Amino acid sequence: MNVQQSKTAGSTHQPDHLYKERRASLPLNIVVVGCGLGGLAAAYCLAQAGHNITILEAASAIGEVGAGVQASPNVSRLLMRWGLGPRLEELGVKIQALSFKRWDNDEVVGWTPLGDVIDKEYGSPFYLLHRADFHRMLYEVAEPYCNIRVNSRVVSVDPSKPSVTLASGEVVSADLIIGADGVKSVTREYIVGGPDKPKATGDAAYRTLIPVEKLLEDEDLRPLVEKMESNIWMGPGGHIVGYTIRAKKEFNLVMMHPDEDEGGIESWTAEGNVDKMKETYKGWSTTIQKLMALVPSTLDWKLIARDPLPSWIHKDGKLALLGDSCHPMLPYRAQGSAMAIEDAAILGNIFSHCSHRSQILPLLHAYQSLRYDRATATQNSSKLNRHIFHQPDGPEQEKRDRDMRAAMEDALRVARGEKSTRVLTGNANQWADKTKSDIQFGYDADEEAEKWWLQNGTKLVNLIPSIELKQRVVHSANRDH
Repeated sequence: MNVQQSKTAGSTHQPDHLYKERRASLPLNIVVVGCGLGGLAAAYCLAQAGHNITILEAASAIGEVGAGVQASPNVSRLLMRWGLGPRLEELGVKIQALSFKRWDNDEVVGWTPLGDVIDKEYGSPFYLLHRADFHRMLYEVAEPYCNIRVNSRVVSVDPSKPSVTLASGEVVSADLIIGADGVKSVTREYIVGGPDKPKATGDAAYRTLIPVEKLLEDEDLRPLVEKMESNIWMGPGGHIVGYTIRAKKEFNLVMMHPDEDEGGIESWTAEGNVDKMKETYKGWSTTIQKLMALVPSTLDWKLIARDPLPSWIHKDGKLALLGDSCHPMLPYRAQGSAMAIEDAAILGNIFSHCSHRSQILPLLHAYQSLRYDRATATQNSSKLNRHIFHQPDGPEQEKRDRDMRAAMEDALRVARGEKSTRVLTGNANQWADKTKSDIQFGYDADEEAEKWWLQNGTKLVNLIPSIELKQRVVHSANRDH
């Protein structure tokens, strides 16, 4: 099957609000492998750019599992641009602050205001969401503009044609393949050139959701709901994150701990042992013990990682990767889904300029050049938080806490209307580092793509005749001999 047989990008509506109302003059037939957050976002953006999109999903039904996910301003500004502002307001929680606490006594050692402060600073809100709600939003916005096929597990890829072969034996051909099939990506192996298995990090995470009414019944737990903060308890070898989601109906709890199961598999749905979970956090604060008592069941998510790839693009120029398939993020910076959404926005914007097949490879290189350094830096920032959060009690932990307290005191001064008196570059609380926050949250994927085109688009357009001329000369020479 060729994806030309699929639903066309503009079959029900011709959207004109993205990419300055620009659509590709040459519509491509594009296969997106994977229907997760990144795959849906890529499909939507590429469809808005004027292309014909088919998503191939291995599962038998469309859905998403997991728990809390964060939509920081670099993501929410894109989602609002896509018309999802009302859904974010309906299903999300606007986080008011980050609160860093000692593991054994709940002492607040760090605090960073978000809420109206971050909205004013970066022009977009910071939301906390349930992953399934986030996925549903993206599905609703993408589905009218692409053909989504379930029970379509890709077992092999021919990057040169390009085409994919499904488990059923069906071959699906396209002009371009985008691998958005996650950390256990099949498409990634064709970029790497062989088997490429993820590596265990030594960490795992218990994940659970607690009905908010249970917390409201306890005066010690009630503030965790009412303050609408993201709480991070830092302890020896692990940390715990807790915040409300689903319009404050559920409390999301993620508990990082040393991974003792060497033979475990990476899965969002692997059942955890509640008794073992409670034993892991024995000795942590009274608040943590009360939260543990409210946990009826838990999932245990093995955290795996991959080293950065030298390239996200196959050498034949018709296969490229996106999201976790090329730059999987550990959850310590809460930017994994953000990076995939940004990838999708850049890809759609860049490919809205496509007017000739010879542009596919240069446009893919533009996508990679715009995304590679940022995604890699975010990976490294996430790894740094693992080190910061998991320090055992001792001199390094005391230094970290002093550093965070200094940033908190400065933030409280500013909240009182006084001037900041500290330079917080390199602070242990990475969210207090204004330079890092400007880079992370001030980023606008569409603006970056537009700037790239202004600087480089003319060269790319002028390249087309020379390519065609070179091909004609070669063909002529072959005929003469």
